[in-house]
Parts: sequence; C-alpha cells; structure tokens
Amino acid sequence: MNTNTHAKTLWMAQTAILTAVILLMAFTPLGYLKVGIIEITFLVIPVAIGAIMIGPGSGAVLGAVFGATSFAQAFASPFGAALLAINPFYTFLLTMVPRILMGYLVGLLFRSLFKIDKTKLISYTVASLSGAVLNTVLFIAALFLMFGQSDYLQSFGDGFVQILGVLVGLNALIEAIACMIIGAAITKGLSVALRHRQQKKAT
Repeated sequence: MNTNTHAKTLWMAQTAILTAVILLMAFTPLGYLKVGIIEITFLVIPVAIGAIMIGPGSGAVLGAVFGATSFAQAFASPFGAALLAINPFYTFLLTMVPRILMGYLVGLLFRSLFKIDKTKLISYTVASLSGAVLNTVLFIAALFLMFGQSDYLQSFGDGFVQILGVLVGLNALIEAIACMIIGAAITKGLSVALRHRQQKKAT
C-alpha cells in the first residue's frame, strides 16, 4: 500500500469513528444536556476533535453529520417543526451549512495557529473553543437571515430577541467551556500519544 492510499484509508477510518461517536451522542442523552429551557449540545466536541486531529475536510464532513442529526431532530422539536412548516429547505440549510462551515473553519484555524504556537497548547485550546463559538454565531446568523422576517419569529416581538440573547449567551458560555476543556484535553493528549508512537517506530 503506497503512502497516499494509506493516508486516505487512515483519514476515512478516523472520520468514520468520529461519525459513529456523533451519531451515538446525537440519539442518546450523551449529546445533550437539557435543564428546563436550557439545552446544551456536546456534539461540537467530536467535530472539533476531527477538525484538529484530521484536518478541515474531516471537520466539514463531521459538521455535516452533526447538521444531519439536527435536521432529523427538528421534526420532534416544537421550534424545529415551526421552521419546517415555514420553509423545509431553509430549515435544512439552517441545520447543515453553519455546522459544515464550523468544522471546516476550526480545522483551518488550528492549522494557522499551530504554525506559530510555541507552546503547542494554545492552538488546541483556541481551536476547541472556536468550535462552540462558531457553531453559535453561524447558527444564529443563519436563523435571522433565513427566518428573521417570518411571521413566526416576528410574532414574538422584541422580547423574543432579548430572550434568545440570554439563552444563547448562557448556552454558548457552557458549550464553549465544555468544548474548550474537553476538546483541548483530548486533542492534545492524542497528539502526544501519536508523537510518542511515531518516535518508537522510528527507533
């Protein structure tokens, strides 16, 4: 097996493993923390891990898997069902595009930071944190871009924007902390383990 074929096979295998993790988390309590009106998702974490450890392409694929699970769950969510009733195509784009961009951008950000990161820790931490931040910012931006003028969102009035801001702020904060700590710990740990393994093979 040549080097290119081996690299592609490894890329596919690693991406497939993280895809399975996302699917497991998405349809079990592992993927979400729901307390009253607060809903925190941890699905950003495996996407960020893939983007950092495998690359932007894998991050985009894993983001698409994350988005697909979100679209599927929209049918069981009152808010998602309302958006589907307004425009199912826009709802599909809303759940998919922000997550794909998030995964891809996390990978690009990590690659850029790693080149100048002398500590080799800051890049893992910032990239992991960016996953949660980008997921929130891109999703909310897409929501208002596609549905901001809809009667459904307009019916809530200015109060909806204020409530959404509070909830998003709280959700985003918890997601960001979790993604930063867990993502950085896992990716940094994996990178160290892989480096030691490569050194042993070399010797």
